[in-house]
Amino acid sequence: QVQLVESGGGLVQPGGSLRLSCAAKGIIFSSYHMGWSRQAPGNKRALIASITSGGSISYVDSVKGRFTISRDNAKNTVYLQMNSLKPEDTAVYYCNARSGPMESWGQGTQVTVSS
Repeated sequence: QVQLVESGGGLVQPGGSLRLSCAAKGIIFSSYHMGWSRQAPGNKRALIASITSGGSISYVDSVKGRFTISRDNAKNTVYLQMNSLKPEDTAVYYCNARSGPMESWGQGTQVTVSS
């Protein structure tokens, strides 16, 4: 059974930083493409960063230069380093794992950016 567990969310002031982690179980992690998505109240969930099994990375424009996605295959974990956080980054952040038609999601972790 696939299990993805996010951690690292919380309350941070504008301009601050957080690092999210997503630990995966039940999959051959190194063969999965991993991604981070977020969903703010009233909005649809949207992919913001992804890293393929081969290490190719992409970001949406709104987080480029501020967020960094990385993976540690030895620890079965994907990370999202978030710097220069803005109030508009407030959302529930989800990680997902995808391989072919198979896709799994974590339960999400809340990130709130507020003074």
